[in-house]
This record gives sequence, C-alpha cells and structure tokens, in this order.
Amino acid sequence: MPTSNRIASRSAAKKTFNAQEFLDSAGVARKIAEFKKNETLFSQGDPGKNVIYIQKGRVKLSVVNEMGKEAVVAVLGPGDFVGEGCLTGQPVRIATARALAPTTVLLIEKGEMMRVLHLENQLSDRFISFMLTRNIRIEEDLVDQLFNSSEKRLARALLLLARYGKKESPQTVLPKVSQEMLAEMIGTTRSRVNFFMNKFRKLGFIHYNGGIMVHDSLLSVVLHD
Repeated sequence: MPTSNRIASRSAAKKTFNAQEFLDSAGVARKIAEFKKNETLFSQGDPGKNVIYIQKGRVKLSVVNEMGKEAVVAVLGPGDFVGEGCLTGQPVRIATARALAPTTVLLIEKGEMMRVLHLENQLSDRFISFMLTRNIRIEEDLVDQLFNSSEKRLARALLLLARYGKKESPQTVLPKVSQEMLAEMIGTTRSRVNFFMNKFRKLGFIHYNGGIMVHDSLLSVVLHD
C-alpha cells in the first residue's frame, strides 16, 4: 500500500470512535443500556447526571411548556449525543428523550465524561464534531422557522430524518413517524402536514411501504425559491 494511502487509512481510523472499545477500557462510570420503542431515556426536570451516546436506534428530544404543548427539538440517531447540557452546569434535563425504535446507548457519568474528553482523543473529536454540527443545525432551524414555508420545513424535516447529507448512506425508509410528531417538529398543524404529505406522494417525492420512503428528489422542494 502506498505511504499516502496508509496515512489516510490511519487518519480515518483515528476519527472513528468505537463505543465498545471505550466501554471495555479502564473506568467503571459508563455502561450500556437498552430501551424499547416509546421508552423514556430521561424526562424533562430529571437530574442531569450523565451524557448519552447513541449506538443504534432513534431518540426523540422534546420539550413541553406550561400549557402542556409539546415541541420536538430533534430526532437523533447513531453517533449522536444527548444530555450533554449537564456538562455546562445544567442541574436538570430541559427536555425529554424518548426512544422511537429499539435503542442501545452508552451512558457516561458526567464526571467521567469530563475526564475522558481530556484523555480519549477519539471521543473528544466525535463530541466536538457533534456539538459543531448541532450548533449549525440550530441556526438552520431558526432560519427555517423565520423565512421558509411549512412545505419547505416539512421537506427539510423529512430529509433530516432520512439523514441525507450524512457520511453514511441515507436511510431511505424512515422508521414509523406520526404526522403529529412532524407537525411538532416544524411548528404547524397536523392538517397542514397531511396536505403536504399527500402532495409529496402525488409528485413522487415520497411513498409509503411499511414506512415513509424518501427520495432525493424531495430536495427540489427545499432548494426551490
């Protein structure tokens, strides 16, 4: 193998965080946990004691206001972190995390997470990358809410759920997601979501086959002015 290829290979390996290797390394303040579909990882108001790394599955992050109205903040998947607010001094969870599918996570106690971020380069690189991506996503969501129509926001939400733009292959068929949840994600009503979903289906951007199948042609809705 040429030297340049070997260097590139080693560089790629360094960027890959292996959760199982991390779990098996020295230290006891970390463990694997499994959650069934619709099971709660933590609730809004719970003490923030650990950071959660998602190994497989899907997790919905949502908040509820004083009137009982729920808003979906994010839908996270493998390679994402949740509950990282405890590292910045948040004493309690400000959102609820619930599994959308059978989910396996790595639980890392807050003090342990702080310690290993200084020692484990692979974990630190993954965490920094996640936080930067999350900040960009928040900015994009804000612009989306301020300037884009409900139709564009729905198209973007479906593409994000399908993980388009991720390094791994897109997940063309989404896990079962209700129109109510989509409405909560984009800040509109279920009836509007239903109208646009039917429109997307008729145009061939999506179709149903035991789940929602998203085609990359849906990008045209987001990119169209």
